[in-house]
Amino acid sequence: MFESIAIVGATGAVGSLIRQMLEDRDFPYEKITFLASERSAGSTITFKGEKHKVELLCPEAFDEIDLAIGSTPDPVAAEFCPWAVERDCVVVDESGFWRMDPNVPLVVPEINPEAAFNHQGIIASPNCSTTQMVLAMKPLHDVGRIRRVVVSTYQATSGAGVQGQEDLVAGSRAFLENKPYQYKIFAHPIAFNLIPQIGSPKHAGYTSEEMKMVYETRKIFGDDTIQVCPTCVRVPVENCHSESILVETEKKITAAQARELFAATPGIKVIDDLAAGAYPMPKECSGDDAVFIGRIREDLSCENGLAFWCVSDNLRKGAATNAVQIAELLVRSQAAV
Repeated sequence: MFESIAIVGATGAVGSLIRQMLEDRDFPYEKITFLASERSAGSTITFKGEKHKVELLCPEAFDEIDLAIGSTPDPVAAEFCPWAVERDCVVVDESGFWRMDPNVPLVVPEINPEAAFNHQGIIASPNCSTTQMVLAMKPLHDVGRIRRVVVSTYQATSGAGVQGQEDLVAGSRAFLENKPYQYKIFAHPIAFNLIPQIGSPKHAGYTSEEMKMVYETRKIFGDDTIQVCPTCVRVPVENCHSESILVETEKKITAAQARELFAATPGIKVIDDLAAGAYPMPKECSGDDAVFIGRIREDLSCENGLAFWCVSDNLRKGAATNAVQIAELLVRSQAAV
């Protein structure tokens, strides 16, 4: 057990979920500290029925902390993680800053838990769109070895933070009332619209969000030969990312076999009855830690191709849940020593 733990970015949307999960999952600790920037430091939050003052994120804040779970923007993570490591604090980091660092393991506990134990003080949690995709890929890769993935994402506004949510609600209201609205986060209206760009232009016409899915997938599986062709789209949905995924495997996997593999995989729930209109939808999947899969079918254009639909709560398994699961891995490894 880690005697003293900290939540960095404790007042944010993901930080609030991490607090809730630590409470719900009875995460073991002796002392807990909540850290945030100057804007939120000094405020009060309630945890396990007790009031806690949010402390300022600074180097000295980690002097007696054994484990920190951080959900902050990249520039903040770039600064605070070294502060923590210098003080012998292990960090599970949600930001994108450390994910592709060769000295930092990138972990999804259901896929590569052993990687977490090779850390040098920092363990990274993947991008939300990557996390649900690789968890869905895992049972297929184990049986048939995936060679190629074509994925289109339909990403909720919650992935852009609280302001993204406000843009959707206020922008939709303004649209329906035929009033102007100045969007704060999105470069184009998101109300009743789709935006086929998430992130900045990065490589050969792909965006930074899309290239994350390429590089992170290969790192998690430890296989640089996996080919990934992603298209990431922001949609007017409040929460839960959806993905249309097509995989090509070395060994053919039928739809029936895939359905059985998915159903037997921890962390995956199958909803797949087209005739009955049963398949995963964001409205039904929000608030759940699972990755939901449906519309499982064989590719009509490729002999070893398999297509399916995947939905997951991007704030939970895509962010908070995965980070807490990594921290639980570390706790279990301590208990086993």
